[in-house]
Amino acid sequence: MADEVILLDFWPSMFGMRCRIALAEKGVKYEYKEEDLRSKSDLLLRMNPIHKKIPVLVHNGKPVCESLIILHYIDEVWSDKCPLLPSDPYQRAQARFWADYIDKKFYDLGRKLWTAKGEEQEAARKELIDSLKLLEGELGDKPFYGGEKLGFLDIAFVPFYTWFYAYETFGNFSIEAECPKLIAWTKRCLEIENVSKSLVEPQKVYDFVLQLKKALGIE
Repeated sequence: MADEVILLDFWPSMFGMRCRIALAEKGVKYEYKEEDLRSKSDLLLRMNPIHKKIPVLVHNGKPVCESLIILHYIDEVWSDKCPLLPSDPYQRAQARFWADYIDKKFYDLGRKLWTAKGEEQEAARKELIDSLKLLEGELGDKPFYGGEKLGFLDIAFVPFYTWFYAYETFGNFSIEAECPKLIAWTKRCLEIENVSKSLVEPQKVYDFVLQLKKALGIE
């Protein structure tokens, strides 16, 4: 019997984009279900009753929640093709550490760039740039965080690229000027079809944030 795989997602979600890239890399056929987060579906509420958030991977009726956990699950279940995590235990631990670092930092800092003003926005911009520089240092001279090919940490991080234009515009700075090697890395990632077809256009994300600001009454 063929696997039934469903991804509950929301198009601008960097966390959902992670899952889309991983499924594409593994060659897994799945049904994409777009969620309206203002009116969440019964399926989403049933599949993720604790957090009620996307993304959720539903595999043969069983839900897996939280994007990094979903990446691990995808890597373990479809292990016959394109391993995402390195085979070396220490390198695996490092990939997990930096993915966790990304989740603890970037979403909240990025949000402050378009919701806050003055000193709070300036502090968020400085901390975001410092965090990006740390990740640029971790990349070093490797083509990808996974070494010679796309890996777990690349997949965890590259979806944030789709939000960079919004961060730069609202925060009034240039990531390329601050972290040129990081932008060169994003361009290498985008040359991979499974990445480019899974990510949305940065301009679309920027337009979405403009609508969100207006809906939230943020000038």
